[in-house]
Amino acid sequence: MSSSQTVTARQRFFGEDAVDPVTGAVRADQVLVSWFGCASFAVAMGGVVFLLDAWVPRGATSGYVPTTPAEVAALAPSAIFIGHGHFDHAADAGVIARDSGAVVHGTAEHCATVRKQVPGVELSCKEMGSSASVPGERHDFTLTPEISVTAVRHIHSARTPRHEGPDASTPVRPRPCLCDIRTYPPSLGDAGHLARNLLAPEGGVLLYQFRIGDFVLTWHDSAGPLLDKAPSVVEVLRGLPASDVHIGAVQGFNQFTNGLRDPRTYVEALRPKVFVPNHHDNWLPVMTARGEAFRTPVHDELARIPEAERPEIRMLLDRDDYLAPGRLTFDLT
Repeated sequence: MSSSQTVTARQRFFGEDAVDPVTGAVRADQVLVSWFGCASFAVAMGGVVFLLDAWVPRGATSGYVPTTPAEVAALAPSAIFIGHGHFDHAADAGVIARDSGAVVHGTAEHCATVRKQVPGVELSCKEMGSSASVPGERHDFTLTPEISVTAVRHIHSARTPRHEGPDASTPVRPRPCLCDIRTYPPSLGDAGHLARNLLAPEGGVLLYQFRIGDFVLTWHDSAGPLLDKAPSVVEVLRGLPASDVHIGAVQGFNQFTNGLRDPRTYVEALRPKVFVPNHHDNWLPVMTARGEAFRTPVHDELARIPEAERPEIRMLLDRDDYLAPGRLTFDLT
């Protein structure tokens, strides 16, 4: 992969002003985050580029997200962090890791799934537990001498019985948005890619927190019913440093019964200054809706948090906020 390809890709994802036009180095005094669909993000933290999940949404549509796995690989990420192994989170991880040399991070099952995507290729993968790990299990390590990482085992979104009483939340049931299939019809190749990866196993669910200096970024690609099924995880999350930025999933199976109660649980535990909803766009139009459908429910749910503790909500809306340099840029100084 040429350095010119990396310069072009990084300038597109992170902005021309943030990337050296000769070397491709990203400025080290900021954290820059660029969304490329569902729960996938490219991050430049202190000049180090890495990915959170690795799937460019396609299959039910083509071209809805304006990038490709090849362009994501051209970012030359040093690492790929997998939240869980379902197709909408890891289906492009193998190809991107192969083409970029990135080290994959995830459970043993995530590593196995990613390696199966590129048979015959040796991929480097850091294993953190397995699908049998206990919720709340914690892994601490460094990505670079300046960036420390904590991975916490938690649980996938799941439907639970309807809660009543003062903590009950209003169900969120947006209508599926089929219109984008007509505007961005799927190609045969993209439909085949989706079909081949559709049944990829979850393999366990990990939340990641990244720290550089005093800055804390936390990300997770699913929000499980912690209060009902894994209350110990809530205590582990409360024990982490408060987040400057929290990028958390809001779309999930429990929204139809208990609204956004589960995502709020994560926000309350992680105590962010800024909350960025993810996994809420029209990534699978037969089931999903555009992010605009979640704007009011997210604001209404988080309004239940006392004002002094309530984060700023930085809503991302498809398709305007895909690969939007500057939308999620934070100073380190």
